[in-house]
Amino acid sequence: MAHDGYHDHGGSSSMVFDRQEPQFEVKLKTADLYVGRLHLTDFRSYTHMTIEPEANSVVLTGPNGAGKTNILEALSFLSSGRGLRSCKLSDISRLEKDSGNSNMLRRGWSVAARLETPDGTVTMGTGITTSDGSGVSDCDPDAGIRDRRVVRIDGEMVSGPAAFDDILQVSWLTPQMDRLFIEAPSGRRRFLDRIVANFHSSHSREVNAYERVMRERNRLLFEGSGDATWLDALEGRMAEHGVAVAAARLDAIDLLSHAIEETTSSFPRAALMVEGLLEERLLNNPALAVEDDYRNILKASRKEDCRSGRANYGPHKSDLLVVHKDKTMPAELCSTGEQKALLIGITLASARVTATSFGAAPILLLDEVVAHLDKKRRMSLFDELSALGSQTWLTGTDRLLFEELSGRACYYSVENSIITEE
Repeated sequence: MAHDGYHDHGGSSSMVFDRQEPQFEVKLKTADLYVGRLHLTDFRSYTHMTIEPEANSVVLTGPNGAGKTNILEALSFLSSGRGLRSCKLSDISRLEKDSGNSNMLRRGWSVAARLETPDGTVTMGTGITTSDGSGVSDCDPDAGIRDRRVVRIDGEMVSGPAAFDDILQVSWLTPQMDRLFIEAPSGRRRFLDRIVANFHSSHSREVNAYERVMRERNRLLFEGSGDATWLDALEGRMAEHGVAVAAARLDAIDLLSHAIEETTSSFPRAALMVEGLLEERLLNNPALAVEDDYRNILKASRKEDCRSGRANYGPHKSDLLVVHKDKTMPAELCSTGEQKALLIGITLASARVTATSFGAAPILLLDEVVAHLDKKRRMSLFDELSALGSQTWLTGTDRLLFEELSGRACYYSVENSIITEE
């Protein structure tokens, strides 16, 4: 496996936006894995909601604030992490006024899905409850709400949401991600790690394990209560998990770069690189040597980390660098439209790699993605989604933007959190 900076594998030097529309026959591929039923209880604006789509793409249209994104967010909880809004879990619970007084009630919430797979039907459920199990907390809207998810697969309780990643993969694009390339590295890191998790099912567990150990080390340094032996042990675990995280990122970048280079997509090609201490050292050194080096760095930086209150070195500081390949221009300097097109191109390439490595295309959640695409780009996107064979959930305010999907999608209108099949 080679990692050579910005992964230039050759190809045309013509400007992406001057390309002719790809000339290939689009074949509608039925999704091998899809949500056949989704039921929400006390989730955001929904008291109860059930939708039973076909395997095709699902289009949700309606005015802003109608509840479309809430449905996508619910689907995003069929994966590890905190969903596409990355919010506090208790904030998702529906609020309602107590009929007996002026207090507000915050209920627990749940998402239940029936997943159709090549191996049969799988039922999945997740949500949170109040500390007494009643599902309702009064007076203080946040009192008694457990900020920890319960996860069930085929009716059986499992250890956590990471178990979902062994069954299906979920990817998304939202309007908030339009500023991904010009904001802080943390957003790009989360974007990259979601992609990596689609290729490496253990990646989320490694990231979570690394962050848990790092927090414990930070706490001991801050309190001044950790002896050298215990800190050595924690730093050894940080090095082990950290190198695993960095190595998976590099492997994913390599796979993704090849997928981007081989595509006939009309979306711009992105050159990708991870900038980070461990990632850069892994390019030219064996993993065990990098682990040893990182342990030594952590040990030497204890005083510095104690003063700052955080670990100053490691994969939690890494950044995803993206360049518009055909313009040789960093993504943050591209126009808003080009940045969005780059994001779509990366997401589609990631979905193609996932379909091969995981064995099924991911479920794609595209929130207001087509609103700023011209007709040619919309048709190209729809054709690529159809060829991919992914169940894709799309939202928008105007049904006309999705007319080219006619015959390849089921349509629903959403207004005031009421869903009507069209």
